[in-house]
Amino acid sequence: QVQLVESGGGLVQAGNSLRLSCAASGRTLSIYAMGWFRQAPGKEREFVATISWRGSTTYYGDSVKGRFTISRDNAKNTVYLQMNSLKPEDTAVYYCVASSKNMPPGNLRSPVDFASWGQGTQVTVSS
Repeated sequence: QVQLVESGGGLVQAGNSLRLSCAASGRTLSIYAMGWFRQAPGKEREFVATISWRGSTTYYGDSVKGRFTISRDNAKNTVYLQMNSLKPEDTAVYYCVASSKNMPPGNLRSPVDFASWGQGTQVTVSS
């Protein structure tokens, strides 16, 4: 089993940046990809980004493409989400996820593709 702990959320003004971190522990050798989802009040969970754990392939949701960047540090078992040009509509709880499915990150876009979830971290963007 993989445990995930997010950090870095908070309150930020529109146009500014924020970086989220997610530290993985446990059976990290079983990880093929990690990523981020988010959920705003009253809305379904939305795919944000994924990254392959052994390569450099990344994939982004349309609403964040060009503004967010996902990266990883295997030595630290940590994945990051750099969020630039934040908008009020980016306000949500952000969840770190991990998958043991040996598939390209672009094929992992549904919540059911990820067996491991963090507790979530709140990001609030004020206008």
